[in-house]
Amino acid sequence: MKKALAILISILMLVAAMSGCAQSTTASEATEAPAAAEATEAPAAEETAEPEEALSFTIGIVQIVEHAALDAAREGFIQALADNGYVEGENVTYDIQNAQGDQSTLSTIGDRFVSEDVDMILAIATSSAQTMASKTTTIPILGTAITDYEVAKLVDSNEVPGGNISGTSDMNPISDQIDLIFELFPDTETVGCIYNSGEDNSVLQAQMAKEQVEALGKTYTEITVASTNDVQQAMQTLVTKCDAIYIPTDNTLASAMPIVGEVANAAMIPVICGESNMVSSGGLATLGINYYDLGYQTGLMALKVLVDGADISTMPVEFATGFDAAFNAETAEAIGFTIPDKYQDAIISTDAEG
Repeated sequence: MKKALAILISILMLVAAMSGCAQSTTASEATEAPAAAEATEAPAAEETAEPEEALSFTIGIVQIVEHAALDAAREGFIQALADNGYVEGENVTYDIQNAQGDQSTLSTIGDRFVSEDVDMILAIATSSAQTMASKTTTIPILGTAITDYEVAKLVDSNEVPGGNISGTSDMNPISDQIDLIFELFPDTETVGCIYNSGEDNSVLQAQMAKEQVEALGKTYTEITVASTNDVQQAMQTLVTKCDAIYIPTDNTLASAMPIVGEVANAAMIPVICGESNMVSSGGLATLGINYYDLGYQTGLMALKVLVDGADISTMPVEFATGFDAAFNAETAEAIGFTIPDKYQDAIISTDAEG
């Protein structure tokens, strides 16, 4: 009897022990469950994270006047950004302004760009860049259609600008352009030059032209103007003093090329210009840069600053790498000149309205 009771007690104690282990295991699993649930949910949270916002910019574009070369530079700039995925109305906004040759308007445009805190300013032509530079030292400014940034006091040096301005130069192969005059008209003794003395780039180019003409043992003469209103009278005087005329990439003269062409053609005087748009508007010929390509080159610089984060203060001023001949067949006919066979492919379309 006692032995049977002892066995029964042992059995009851064993059952109780097994029940306790089961409860302990269940509690442990319950404790670990939330952690397991959290581990399962974490990847789902990462999958729903917001994507990084795409880059977008506002660029203020200003040019001192409207003429074909400056317009082409602007169009090339915009196309360079479009070709690299930055399309107007989608991820880039252009605030395009034209000062119409008025300095006070140019100043107002600069104030507007600064107040609107645009991401970049494209300044087309020297005076545009000089005015924008006077308005801000923080907004990056790229220039184009500017001959010499150092002469214009826009940079410390063309190699290391040192401030918030860099860009592309439209420095022409001036010695080659002067040589073109004597190639086409070997009997030329006196070369006349007309330009706006208020444009720093024109002063520099005229000096270079003078040096080249005199180095060839020929005579150089010049007349300067202050505005397009002076061009006709100045041209009427100049054609009486020279055998051929050279005109640098001067904004005032570029706007007045139909007048230049009219006076020069009547006097049977050839006009060699600084760039092809001036030829199509009334000049005879050039060996010059392509302003659309120059603007495109500037657009690629803009991408380096806006997208890649390049420091504009260390970006060297860039120069055009190719030059094209251009001839105006209508002007050639008007002055009785036959375009040489080797330049037949360089004949370009004309723009009678300039």
